[in-house]
Amino acid sequence: MSEETDLSPRITRVPFRIVLASILGLWLCYFLLITLRGSVVDLPMQGELVWRRGVVCLAGAAITLLLWLAIRLVEARPLAVKIAVALIAALPASLAIAQVNRVMFEPVQDQVARKIGEDQGVAIYRDDAGNLLVDVPAAAPVALDRPADDRVAEDAGSAAPPRTLVLAPAPTGTDRWQQLTDIALGRYFLLLAWAALYLALLAGAQAQAAQRREERFRSAAKAAELRSLRYQVNPHFLFNALNSLSALVMTGRADRAEEMIQTLSAFYRHSLAEDPTADLPLADEFDLQRHYLEIETTRFPDRLRTRLELPEALSNCRVPGMILQPLVENSVKYGVSASRRPVTITISAREEYGRLVLTVADDGPGKAGNAAAGFGIGLANVRDRLLARFGEQASIVSGATLDGYETQLRLPLVTHG
Repeated sequence: MSEETDLSPRITRVPFRIVLASILGLWLCYFLLITLRGSVVDLPMQGELVWRRGVVCLAGAAITLLLWLAIRLVEARPLAVKIAVALIAALPASLAIAQVNRVMFEPVQDQVARKIGEDQGVAIYRDDAGNLLVDVPAAAPVALDRPADDRVAEDAGSAAPPRTLVLAPAPTGTDRWQQLTDIALGRYFLLLAWAALYLALLAGAQAQAAQRREERFRSAAKAAELRSLRYQVNPHFLFNALNSLSALVMTGRADRAEEMIQTLSAFYRHSLAEDPTADLPLADEFDLQRHYLEIETTRFPDRLRTRLELPEALSNCRVPGMILQPLVENSVKYGVSASRRPVTITISAREEYGRLVLTVADDGPGKAGNAAAGFGIGLANVRDRLLARFGEQASIVSGATLDGYETQLRLPLVTHG
């Protein structure tokens, strides 16, 4: 029983493992680049900042996964819809990542600022009102008309009070929102970069799926064509066989009619057991034709001679089932039936320059006019089947010879199913 092929279209998706790998890869690259930048500019408290940055990146990966789920809902829609969803869904996603970033780094901002101040020899701190201040030492005024020794003694005895500068005023609600938006914009473009990568992966997967569907449709159409052409052979042969059987019964040759029925049964048991679209071993194809010629021998016991030549090395070559049947039928009809003398039908196989050459020949009348009248349908069927199965790799040549008529098939040498 042949297996039915499902040709119905399905939604093509990027495998989850690839989606997850792309998200983790994006945030891993971000983590490494930001950490490298911190090392280059020599930010203090790197250990404290690294683990907090790791938490932000993990949260970013989880939020990017939610963005993927939003895009996944419209994967079957046009590209413009998917782009619009990505642009819109990335906005709240970027704000969420910015908020996580603020929550993780806000507690250590003042510590980092103080550490930077200590390295620079100044005091940086935040007052009760929330302003970020820095104490800058002030230089005492110098009287240039006094002796240098007096100036040094006075400087040593009294130091000028430091000057306090405001680095940043206490943040208001608007300031916090602007800061959050500024961070979110950077993450927004990061998410859009990933969305563009994902849509490219999706487009590639859909293109591959479309190609596979096209190949399946082409294969199904080819199988249907082969099946149709193969089924054209059976009714024609059965019609001829029943006519022959009727003639035997009407002429009172019951023993030969019974013999023909048994041979006909064996022939159909053999031919119908195979998939009509499948290739057969060449040995099986020769057996089919041997059964058929045995049937026809019952009709022409004194006129039909047969010779089958199959080298052992070629017996396992694969050929379309019953590909020789129309050719052998025509040899019987226009060679044996049209002659008053014994006619030999020869079926042979040989290898030539890496190709399989099959020949069906008879030494009957062999006149082009008589042959042309009956070879049209049979040859057309064989030619179409070869074209459907092998394309331009197969050819068929037929015509009268000095000894009768011959048809030659040249096929690719296929030794497996």
